[in-house]
Amino acid sequence: MSLCLAAGALSATLAVQGFTLAWTHSIEKVRWEEDWRIEGRQLVIVAARIRGFGAGMEAPEGAILRNGYWHYRPAVAPLDRLTLAHSPYTSGYELCADGNCNPLTDLLPGIAESGTIVLTACTAHLESITSGTERPRR
Repeated sequence: MSLCLAAGALSATLAVQGFTLAWTHSIEKVRWEEDWRIEGRQLVIVAARIRGFGAGMEAPEGAILRNGYWHYRPAVAPLDRLTLAHSPYTSGYELCADGNCNPLTDLLPGIAESGTIVLTACTAHLESITSGTERPRR
């Protein structure tokens, strides 16, 4: 399995089966983390953590406080794509996989100052395009 990232004409592929998406809330300055798994052609959220509470960021009923984070499982159906806002007015997203964390902007060098970043499960065709192994069609 692979994760495909796209922002405008930029794209990247990461050979991962799961990843953590992390960010800092723009108002409350509190860290959020979500664990995702790739299943077939979809992204499935399996767990989430919030470092604290604030405006519009309460943990849902049943969340458990462990090591300073509220842990819970979001009630979100599997997604074909996850679209993230990219803006110079926020700290940006971080993607962690296989023990390494990187800002999404580092994975998409040359990204515009603002726009969207789209995460999807790669299909075999898209993986061959982004890895350069696809042969040109004539």
